[in-house]
Amino acid sequence: MFSKTLTFILIALGTVIGLAGTDLVLPAIPSLPAALGGDLQTAQWVLAAYAGGTGIGLLIYGELANRFGIGNLLITSLLGYALLSFLATFASGLIELSAMRFFQGLIAAGPAVLAPGMIKSMYEHTAAVAALGRIGSIESLAPALAPILGAWLLSVFDWRSSFYLTSIVALCLALIWIFASKTRVQFGASNRSPDGYLPLLVDKHFIRHALSQAFTLGALLIIVFAAPSVVTHALGGELSDFIVMQVLGISFFVVTANTSHFIIDRFGSVNTILAGTSLTAFGCLGIFCLGFISNPPIAALWLLFIFVNSGLGIRGPAGFFNALHAAGENESRGSALIILLIMLTTALGTIAVAPFVENGLMEVGALASVIAILAVWLSRDSSSRGQSKLAVSE
Repeated sequence: MFSKTLTFILIALGTVIGLAGTDLVLPAIPSLPAALGGDLQTAQWVLAAYAGGTGIGLLIYGELANRFGIGNLLITSLLGYALLSFLATFASGLIELSAMRFFQGLIAAGPAVLAPGMIKSMYEHTAAVAALGRIGSIESLAPALAPILGAWLLSVFDWRSSFYLTSIVALCLALIWIFASKTRVQFGASNRSPDGYLPLLVDKHFIRHALSQAFTLGALLIIVFAAPSVVTHALGGELSDFIVMQVLGISFFVVTANTSHFIIDRFGSVNTILAGTSLTAFGCLGIFCLGFISNPPIAALWLLFIFVNSGLGIRGPAGFFNALHAAGENESRGSALIILLIMLTTALGTIAVAPFVENGLMEVGALASVIAILAVWLSRDSSSRGQSKLAVSE
């Protein structure tokens, strides 16, 4: 049987490879029309299709986790992801690639849904919250490092190379879990709530927590998904400028996500969530205002993106845990719905701004600001009900 630390790492890597399905591909988006035909707007659908497919897959895995062994579901997801990543390399056009990406996202949704329940079954209450914060920090490295690796692969090989890489890594993870039968058997079916998704969908308390989390992260991802095209086409920058933006933003996210428990100990969970959400909204509004400037300095975008990421880092671990806690015994479905709302916000937002990515930052910043401000409003509504008794501590 694997040690708890090694098992944690394997769980984290499973979620990271799903995130890499987007972030490794990001650097290739501006060049896809030249390789596969079509235009830049259609190329954005390659990102949106993956996010949309993941959203539907979340609901499927959230239900399956209540009926079947979680460990076996994880293996099935990883094997399917490996196969579809490989098949995507045979796409001959953007529409075909987008369709393949939809199904790739659908099957790759497993680790994101299953990981929180696996973590909660491995650790006690406070240790589980801390572990969720750590896994969030590990996952955050994907948006920082994967585009760098993706850009290198693109420069040395072509757009297919990122799909080959995800296929190989997913296959290796699946094989490790297959041979780790003694470790896998501890993760059985949740089988705790037979009521389905309806009780969660009509639970205003859960929905407010879930939407606040989804809108905060969704606002950030809308900016990230549009950034390669905006930076290289509208702002006259280089792909390396986008990489710098990502590295700076994620670095600050990692720091704030791993120190947010100090703020929670001092000010409480709800106030910390509200403060972090407001900081993200401030950064989004700044990016929107930057769009009014002709030829804005890219360094200003870097600075504002730091605020967006830092706010998410401050509120992220507590926000997700409070939303999961609000789901009660229906936690696997609750986890699925939370991440589904994140992905749907991202997918719909990416589609909405796709026609405007060549214009600059104004439209992207405007939509991200509206969504982030809604997240603040939802957080304020929760705070009006009183301080949460939940606290994050090591």
